[in-house]
Amino acid sequence: MIRYLAIRNLAVIESVAVDFEQSFNILTGETGAGKSILVEAVGLLLGGRATSDLIRTGEDVATVEAIFETPDGGELIVRREITSQGRSRAFINGALATAAALKDLSNRLVELHGQHEHQQLLDPSQHLSLLDTWAGLEAARTRVSSAFAVVRGLREQLDRLRMDDRERAARLDLVEFQLAELQKANLQAGEDETLSADRQLLRSADTIQRLCAESYAELYDTESAALVALGRVWKKVGELASIDPRFAPYLDARDGIKAQLEDLAFTLRDFSDGIDASPARLLQVEERLALLERLKRKHGGTLEEAIARRDRLAAEHAALTGGESTLAEIEEQLRTSGARFLDEARKLSAGRREASGRFSKMIETELAELAMARTKFEVRLSTAESEDRWSDAGIDAGEFFLSPNVGEDLRPLARIVSGGELSRVMLALKTLALSEQRSSEARALRVEGKTLIFDEVDAGIGGRVASVVGEKLAALGDRFQVLCITHLPQIAACGRTHFLIEKRVQGRRTVTGVTRLAGEARATEIARMMGGSAAGVKALESARELLDAAQAKGTTRAKAKGESESPRRAKAKHR
Repeated sequence: MIRYLAIRNLAVIESVAVDFEQSFNILTGETGAGKSILVEAVGLLLGGRATSDLIRTGEDVATVEAIFETPDGGELIVRREITSQGRSRAFINGALATAAALKDLSNRLVELHGQHEHQQLLDPSQHLSLLDTWAGLEAARTRVSSAFAVVRGLREQLDRLRMDDRERAARLDLVEFQLAELQKANLQAGEDETLSADRQLLRSADTIQRLCAESYAELYDTESAALVALGRVWKKVGELASIDPRFAPYLDARDGIKAQLEDLAFTLRDFSDGIDASPARLLQVEERLALLERLKRKHGGTLEEAIARRDRLAAEHAALTGGESTLAEIEEQLRTSGARFLDEARKLSAGRREASGRFSKMIETELAELAMARTKFEVRLSTAESEDRWSDAGIDAGEFFLSPNVGEDLRPLARIVSGGELSRVMLALKTLALSEQRSSEARALRVEGKTLIFDEVDAGIGGRVASVVGEKLAALGDRFQVLCITHLPQIAACGRTHFLIEKRVQGRRTVTGVTRLAGEARATEIARMMGGSAAGVKALESARELLDAAQAKGTTRAKAKGESESPRRAKAKHR
């Protein structure tokens, strides 16, 4: 979960620090106050695209930092810096990290649910993936995808082997030229990001060394250094503690503070000494980066694409030069690989068909709880084994069909849902996916440890439906950390913790602040959400009633959860 989030100089935020709870956290505020910037900040920590226009006007660097608590009780400190030149650096527990490492962290610790994800529901090509995830078929789908990749590669080899001699010679010349260029470069994954960070460090080497040297001297290496002066202070505090025990706790903290400051001093000294600030090293880094940029532009746009291109060219070169493979051998390999693909794809298809009925019924149950009673939901699968229909998803095509109104035929979800219905279908899918218990302990840990962030989950809904959605999110908040941005008072009242994001003018600048609300301040904010800035006594009374009702439901839910867990604990003890 996200225990702490600090943002500095990002968009309208000058400096904000928030301590989140492991529960249902609500974020509210006027439109444009900066609520979604908090979500964007988390996205940056998790590998999102960083651009210079995110930096607050007049500032050189924006930073986002968070402390994540991992499912095993560990702790991760993640930091992202963005400069006004558009460069960015990321750190995990103080060590430089690549975008790939941040994205891996994202998959393990956080799920972002917003309008973009809602739009995925409108794309039928995404529906099979949602079913596979719910049904626990990811491993089967991975096997199918891997088998299809082998088939596709063999098809391409076969096509190349069937070229005439002149075509093959021309293609071989081009492949050898491009492959030699890429192999000579000896590309390494993540190298461009590491070198960009090195370049920034080397360009600032004089400043870094000066600051480190001055800081080290002032902290440790002169008669007036802070550690020397602090030693004199501790001696006096020791005398005070012998007179009045109220000073004893400060004395007890002495060794820890001294150790931290000494560690800082030695880090400053070692960091400065470890920088190779020679012009030759900077030139070497600049030249290497220029080469990488040229190859990236030429071979796909990213270093990962260029590396993948190199590997594909190597495989094609082996096929074009013949090696030990003949046309007949490749054809036989293709037949064998095709049979293996079909075998795995049929197993996956059977799993989908077995799961689709249960999945549909459970979605209908969830939708009924979200004020879409009597809604019909169906996963329609079509299977074709002809080779021209094979894909990395197998031999199936699938699409969600929905009928929200009694008496109406089921129709494709993408063509009939309103914004409010779409939000509720997505919430039903996410609730179902997170509520399903898997037998694998590792999978359970992966799910239970995640933070769920909902942005715009209330799109197109209101009234009683909003209250139901709020209760559903609160129930999720009993099991996971949930962060929810909302404009609806019914949802806001269901939160366990409430943060107000406000924008104000300070001097000649706009700044955004975050305040944790409780008691009457929270009722006042919910009243504002109900009636605007001019909300009066009646709105305030209604806000208190909403909060009281939500609190009562939360108490009932907690009691029910405790009662339901007691038999399970007794059963486990009996075993």
